[in-house]
Amino acid sequence: MLAACWTVGVLAGWFGDRFNNSAYDMISTATQLRESSPQSVVVGIDEETLKQRGGQREIRSILAEALEAIAPAKPRAVALDVILADELLDPAGNARLEAAMRATPNLILPCEVVNGAWEDPLDRFKSLAVSLGHVQSEEDPTDGVSREIPLELVSGGQRRWALSLEAFRVANRAAIVESPDQLQVGDIAIPTFRDRSRPLLIRYLPAGTRVESALEVPQHPERLHDKVVFVGITALSMARDRRVTPSGGYVPGVVLHAHAFETLAHGKFLSPAREVYVLLAFAAFATAAGLIFWMLSGWFAYLSAAALLALAHLLPFEFFRHDIVFPYFGLILVAWLSSAGAASYQHFVVRRQLRKSESEKSRYQQAIHWAAHEMRTPLTAIQGSSELMTRYNLPDAKRGELTEMINSESKRLARIISTFLDVERLAEGQMDLKQEPLAVADLVETCMARAKPLAERKHIGMFLDNAVEGTLLGDRELLEYALYNLLTNAVKYSPPDTEIHVSSELRGGDLRLAVQDQGIGMDAKEIKNVFQKFYRTKRAEASGETGTGIGLSIVEQIVFRHGGRIEVTSTPGKGSCFTMIMKAHASAPTDAETADRRR
Repeated sequence: MLAACWTVGVLAGWFGDRFNNSAYDMISTATQLRESSPQSVVVGIDEETLKQRGGQREIRSILAEALEAIAPAKPRAVALDVILADELLDPAGNARLEAAMRATPNLILPCEVVNGAWEDPLDRFKSLAVSLGHVQSEEDPTDGVSREIPLELVSGGQRRWALSLEAFRVANRAAIVESPDQLQVGDIAIPTFRDRSRPLLIRYLPAGTRVESALEVPQHPERLHDKVVFVGITALSMARDRRVTPSGGYVPGVVLHAHAFETLAHGKFLSPAREVYVLLAFAAFATAAGLIFWMLSGWFAYLSAAALLALAHLLPFEFFRHDIVFPYFGLILVAWLSSAGAASYQHFVVRRQLRKSESEKSRYQQAIHWAAHEMRTPLTAIQGSSELMTRYNLPDAKRGELTEMINSESKRLARIISTFLDVERLAEGQMDLKQEPLAVADLVETCMARAKPLAERKHIGMFLDNAVEGTLLGDRELLEYALYNLLTNAVKYSPPDTEIHVSSELRGGDLRLAVQDQGIGMDAKEIKNVFQKFYRTKRAEASGETGTGIGLSIVEQIVFRHGGRIEVTSTPGKGSCFTMIMKAHASAPTDAETADRRR
């Protein structure tokens, strides 16, 4: 069960991207970087700038003016986020922009992949830049949120680094050193894998990056000193690359690249948890849930499970604080499913075992009560006879009679004990019944001979209605007990001066052995319950006869174990008929076999 919960959690972790993304957005918003002094500034061409400088037609003149204001501030690097791939009929604007670029140190120009090929700036501009950086960003296909950018893109056999990475490299005057699982830029190691276009998870600054309007730069050039400056369009009417952030806001593409740069500059990189550790964590939570409900019970177990679930909810936050992105949905699902599954297992399976144990204990106690009840009669006879022999000087004949009674009742007591042990093993299914052919006539004769003295004391007649024929295959001692119990019950619950009739019939391969009395009888409801342990009818209790209510349940079990069944018909106040129905054996035992068993 726990393995199934673990498997479901693993599969959900793989296919629950939408849930994991929502959790990532929530965690990243709640555990953002502490904002230190930003190392970048965005110079935005906003709506007001376009309005005052002639609109989109004058975009290159606007860029030139912005670069002319930026250069005197001596920034560490300037990254332009406007593709300059088209020839515009603006010779004056192009010339002015070209001159402004030539005067701007450490200039990085943008490029992008269009129709499978790189679209670069015009050569006249390209030659003035220290490098090119791509401006592609990744939008998650499930929800359109930009959580990462590819630091590396390859198209047409040409590889380009991201604009933010190029700006970071140029600003630090360092080279990019590659390895399969990271990039090294100066002292900064960026964990990112080559086989996945080297993705970088962006850690958005809580207050956003600093954005200066291009119109304001000439008034405050000192704000750009020693900063990395990103120049791009922020006006809503022209920004075709607006992106959705994990917090739900929108940012222009140039601002997104500034956030990516700040992620690099802070050196606090997020890395997905390794799959092997994820699987181990899932297994640990499933095992912990199982151990809780294996070792604890009641409120202690449920409180411990609640603590485990709380830990599962908090663990991804703690991992995030240590720069590890852990799959939230899979972990939560494993923890909940494992806890619910283990709790259900404890409730249904363990409680069922407890009920079984209690039932076995109750059954054992019932069996002890039955044995005590059955042994009371022979013990009373033995005790009374021995007292008479001790207290009085009896004639030899009477002493011999009492001695014979003690011997007979001792043997009977031994048979009761043996039968008790056999019935116990029979109830447990541990007893192999003897499978020997026995004459039904012999069985009936023995049981009636033992029961007649009890009937005579109450002046009850006991009659065999017909000659008993046929044989049975089974255990003689147990079958004797079953028939004898039916006879003694008939005597016990019949009033004086009545009759008990025993009859047998062979019908369709079945032997039907019936005991009919003229006793207190039962109604239909009582007949349904008469074979339940310790059940006694109201008439039986009112009769004053002692009993435990266990005899008939054992009779039914003995007959059932012999492949048979018992039918009961009864009328209150007129008597009952108990019929044992069992398969007749094919052949009867020989006279010699019968004589041997009697001996």
